[in-house]
Amino acid sequence: MQRTRKMGVDYGDKRIGVALTDALCIISSPYEVFQNLSPEQSLQHLNDLIKQFNVDEVAMGLPLNMDGSEGERAKIHKDFGQKLSDLSGVNVVFVDERLTSAEAEELLIQSKVRREKRKELIDKIAAQIILQTYLNQTKRG
Repeated sequence: MQRTRKMGVDYGDKRIGVALTDALCIISSPYEVFQNLSPEQSLQHLNDLIKQFNVDEVAMGLPLNMDGSEGERAKIHKDFGQKLSDLSGVNVVFVDERLTSAEAEELLIQSKVRREKRKELIDKIAAQIILQTYLNQTKRG
C-alpha cells in the first residue's frame, strides 16, 4: 500500500510553488515552481500531482493582512483552494503565509544563492515553509 503525503502550495498570480512531504509526512521538501497560466490549467496540474504522489491533504498559504484580517488576496486564495478541494477530493487547509516569502528569500541569501537564481527558487521554498509550518502545528496539536 502506498503511503499518503501532504502537499504545500504557495499560490501566486504568476507562479505557483509546490512542496511535498516525505512518505512519513515528517519533512517538507521543495518540489517545483510552475507558471500560473490559467486557474483551470493550474488546478489540473496540482490535481495531477495529488494523484501522482498520493496526496491526502494540501496546506495552502493564506495571505493575511499584518493585523491578521483577510483581504481580497485571501479571498482569491480561498476560492482557488476550494476549487482544488472540489476537483481533487482532498482536504485543503490554509496556513498563515505572512512573511514566508521574506523568510524564503532570507534562507536563500544565507545560502549564498545568486539573485537571478533566487527568483526561480523562492516560491517553492515558500511552499516548503508553508507545509513545514502546517506539519509542526499538527504535531503539537
